[in-house]
Amino acid sequence: MKIDKDCYSLIAGYLLGTAVFAALVWWLVPSLWWRIPLLVLVLVFAFFVVWFHRVPNREKVGGPTIVTSVADGKVVIVEKVYEKEYLRQECIQVSVYMNFFDVHANFWPVSGKISYYQYHPGKYLLAFLPKAAEENEHSSVAVSTDHGEVFFKQIAGTFARRIVCYAKEGMEVESGAQCGIIKFGSRIDMFLPLGADIKVKVGDLTRACETVIAEI
Repeated sequence: MKIDKDCYSLIAGYLLGTAVFAALVWWLVPSLWWRIPLLVLVLVFAFFVVWFHRVPNREKVGGPTIVTSVADGKVVIVEKVYEKEYLRQECIQVSVYMNFFDVHANFWPVSGKISYYQYHPGKYLLAFLPKAAEENEHSSVAVSTDHGEVFFKQIAGTFARRIVCYAKEGMEVESGAQCGIIKFGSRIDMFLPLGADIKVKVGDLTRACETVIAEI
């Protein structure tokens, strides 16, 4: 496991803030009955901030037709929809919601070439709301493979204030490699061909790289 490289400055800022708060508690709170619990809470918060931005080591599964999960979390949507941003056709949407305790690093679901990338600024509605997919800050990425295109969105939530995506149009990517991170609470929407054999259902828990979402 490692810490995401794009989060170093954010983590440093949080740690500096907690250090200042801890110093103020030490000097301004005379009672040990209050001082010790407050310092423990500060240390727990500092640990959580570092731990939240972890990037675990994962073993990718499957072959060229296997689509793995972009994110850890819980499947909240599996349904046929019309995707109007890029694919402009009916497809199967599989959405994974990440809570505060899930890994928020994201990983490429398939190997191929980036055929589309777009960043969309927006609102910060609760990520599990249907309209969050269009109104919230999000990035949209399509990966072209020999077996079709896989399109997905990284969607910010109420507390997520920055999405990092490594995609650039034309670049080659490998399934299981990190594709970015969403900072604090969010959702992934994946859009798959109608003929895809979906392997998950609503309520299933997923692990990026290891959970097979579909076979195309």
